[in-house]
Amino acid sequence: MDINQLMTIVKKKIQDQIVIEDIKIEDKSFLHKNHQGFQKNKFHLKISLKSNELSKITKIESNKKIYKILSNEMESFIHSLQILIR
Repeated sequence: MDINQLMTIVKKKIQDQIVIEDIKIEDKSFLHKNHQGFQKNKFHLKISLKSNELSKITKIESNKKIYKILSNEMESFIHSLQILIR
């Protein structure tokens, strides 16, 4: 899977299960290219989103919810996930 396909899937899965006012997904894999354990087929994503739904729960609960939604992608395609909720 390439990064554009992955970002499209991630965005759709999140939007299908959480009320989102705004979402931005960035590929940050290039920042980790020279790190030990770097895998070319596993990506580092940064998700910035605005959600009134998530802002009503704790940061830990909201992160768990997003990780659960993306569990399949985390196993196969995502090495690292940075989540910023506004």
